[in-house]
Amino acid sequence: MNLESARKLVAQCREKMDTAYQKPVFDEWVLVSFASAPVQILAYEGPRAENYKKTLHADSAPIAREMQDRSYTIGDFEFADEARGSRFDACVRIGEKSYLLCNNTYGTINDLRHDARWLKAQKPFVDLTEKFRADPLS
Repeated sequence: MNLESARKLVAQCREKMDTAYQKPVFDEWVLVSFASAPVQILAYEGPRAENYKKTLHADSAPIAREMQDRSYTIGDFEFADEARGSRFDACVRIGEKSYLLCNNTYGTINDLRHDARWLKAQKPFVDLTEKFRADPLS
């Protein structure tokens, strides 16, 4: 899959999740590549377009801790239950060295889970992970 197709899939997923949840689930999404140092930002969508790069490393710390010492295949995902504010709540491996970081800037995954609509909002997210599993970002 190319970057433009990946961006479209993420946008469609975001719309479906927000519709199912009846308000934004992840209002911030970042596509990153670890193919070379430093981390390359492939795409960004969210409310902090002008300054998210400055805190990307710190904001990804909670999800990085959750992922530490684990092996993920393409399509696998992880949540950081207590990430709050600018800290990323979820991560999906979308390519050999590429990841999708997702954030709910006004709450946590635990906050989202307390609403019964979370169950319906998960379906588009899992569908997205399966699409990347079948056709990874190259």
